[in-house]
Amino acid sequence: MDTKLDWSAYSEQGMGDAYAGIPKHGGDFAKAVAVCINSGHCEREQRGVMCPSFRISQDPLQSPGGRVKLLKQWLNRDPQAKPDPQLLKDLNNSMDSCVACKGCKRECESNLDIAQIKAEYLAQLPISKRDRLLAQLPHLLYRFAWLGKLIALRNHWPLLARLVDNYLGISAQLKLPVPAKKAFAPKRQVYAPYRYAQPQPPQSVVLWVDPFTALFKPQHANDALHVLRSAGYSVWVIHPQSRPDKILDSGRSLFSKGLIEPARQQAQQLLTVLAVHVHFKRPIIGLEPSALLMLRDEYLSLGLGEAAEKTAQQALLFEEFLARESQKSDFHLDLRPGPFKQPLLIHGHCHQKAVGAMKSMRRVLRLVPELEFKFIESSCCGMAGTFGLESEHVEQARAMAEQGLMPSLRAQPNAEIVSNGFACAYQISQLSGRQPMHLANVLAGCLPAAKGKQ
Repeated sequence: MDTKLDWSAYSEQGMGDAYAGIPKHGGDFAKAVAVCINSGHCEREQRGVMCPSFRISQDPLQSPGGRVKLLKQWLNRDPQAKPDPQLLKDLNNSMDSCVACKGCKRECESNLDIAQIKAEYLAQLPISKRDRLLAQLPHLLYRFAWLGKLIALRNHWPLLARLVDNYLGISAQLKLPVPAKKAFAPKRQVYAPYRYAQPQPPQSVVLWVDPFTALFKPQHANDALHVLRSAGYSVWVIHPQSRPDKILDSGRSLFSKGLIEPARQQAQQLLTVLAVHVHFKRPIIGLEPSALLMLRDEYLSLGLGEAAEKTAQQALLFEEFLARESQKSDFHLDLRPGPFKQPLLIHGHCHQKAVGAMKSMRRVLRLVPELEFKFIESSCCGMAGTFGLESEHVEQARAMAEQGLMPSLRAQPNAEIVSNGFACAYQISQLSGRQPMHLANVLAGCLPAAKGKQ
């Protein structure tokens, strides 16, 4: 097996364990698959994220354990023998239904990482026109301004939407997100704080703005910049156009479609730009969970060495950074009661939940005076990157949303919603007609100065 990712972290997995069940072929990748102990935990009714596809299907083969069973059969077969067509079909269907939520990595007793295993699995297969387009979409939108207008046209012309559905498999049932009229484009590279913590100089931080935030939700970035400056930080801004010759991206879109080598190249470009900030120990703060956490997790599997390891140690979600800083005696953010309908409903991105960042969300929201909020108990929203807009997955995605998210929203039809994930917010807007806020929007709305001030 010509693996594309670095699986050496599993090199000692199962050594000396007669019951490890490591497949014959696949090397360290096979050992990563074999961490599953077949306890059945992923197939029980439970709170948490794991496993969205099993919850809606009740099919054991669509659970993490079921995927391991099929992968082991595949890796144990004779590579020279003709593949069993039923096994191939079951394996493809099982892996296709995985939304890479990372719930199993957190909630499984042995931290089975099916999301990463799926990326490797996809890397072994040919890629469709649709997946290649979606994987490159952020870069295409920067290179071809007319593409955003074409998306808007597709949304207003049902016939065009059906043609795109028939040709590419992007569902005509949904309106696609349209880029903002003006992408986030800061006027300076570094911004001074609004206040200084005398007598010491202000701490410097890096605000890393991913392409989806910059293109579709520029106000999130403006508000985050405003909040950080209001808290007394000097903010270096890294955004997709920070380099004139490259569009800086985390590589998440490519990675999730199995395009490992292009993802590795994007990761290397970003690491190069971040290197000076890593050297000076500046926290690297991200707004989009799937993009920022790419730096903490997937970069370590791309074989990028010490640069990736050091960057991972300094990469924090916006809420994680503020929650950590709020414990310091000199932290101050002049938050006041906000103009929100209360209680706010908080929906967590699966990757936020996978790293325990919802605790940070709770801690930061408690900084706002008189704010009432309620966490939604749910698994994946179903959008999961592009999963929910793919024609063959639309109904599955909606069923996932009905597992907890949509009933909670219907129960409080007038409540405002907070959802930091771009895909989550898009799914909520499509299914409910309501537009979620980002945590940065909430905090900026509770500060006395004008929001988004640059």
